[in-house]
Amino acid sequence: MQRFLKTRIPVLGLFVLGALAARGDEADTIDRWPEHEFDFARLVYTFNPYGRGNGDWSTDYPEAEYFFSLGVSRLSRLDMGNEGVFVRLDDDMLFNYPWLYAVEVGNWLLDDYDAGRLREYLLRGGFLMVDDFHGTVQWAGFIDSMSRVFPDRPIVDIEDAHEILHVVYDVDERIQIPGLVVIMNRMAYESDGRVPHWRGVYDDDGRLMVLINHNMDLGDAWEHADDPRYPQEMSTLALHFAVNYTIYAMTH
Repeated sequence: MQRFLKTRIPVLGLFVLGALAARGDEADTIDRWPEHEFDFARLVYTFNPYGRGNGDWSTDYPEAEYFFSLGVSRLSRLDMGNEGVFVRLDDDMLFNYPWLYAVEVGNWLLDDYDAGRLREYLLRGGFLMVDDFHGTVQWAGFIDSMSRVFPDRPIVDIEDAHEILHVVYDVDERIQIPGLVVIMNRMAYESDGRVPHWRGVYDDDGRLMVLINHNMDLGDAWEHADDPRYPQEMSTLALHFAVNYTIYAMTH
């Protein structure tokens, strides 16, 4: 199967020319081609009306994108866009972004078509990070759709020594990163999600395709990076995770 193309500009240039010639839609594709080495690509999904919670794919937008991109660009050499993009699974532009973010996935609803498209994206080299879902009920909602994406691949815990936790920063302290409202209520968790989990799905070569941040809210930590009510050490840790996740996605 053709591998997903990472953002290597000279190679991408050749690929674009070939793809344009084959598809015959030059103007549309050129106008929409990413202008940066890396863009925060946010997944637009269908909300499950029977789920619990907000279930909004746009949660924390646009501040999460802005501070994520600002932080990663300062802490790495990546050319980052700072506005982010919205990506639907039925849009072929999906395959132009090596990193995809999905929020509140305890309430997403992927049908068989959406699941197939996401599976193709991931097996071609794409990387999906999911975030901001909590407790057993939302985990079940996440699994209900994720099992359509990969019915034959297990979800496993990410070990402390995994490269994604050390590729740039050694993130040895995996503490629970809560949302601002939770902190203001003097809590550390939502629902019954007392224990944070870093889990993943791997391809046949051992590449991490899906990074699952369960019982935590990194998006809020990015969004409120300049808010004095949010603990600075947690925003800093969340940005260290962001750098590691981004560099891993761009190099694997």
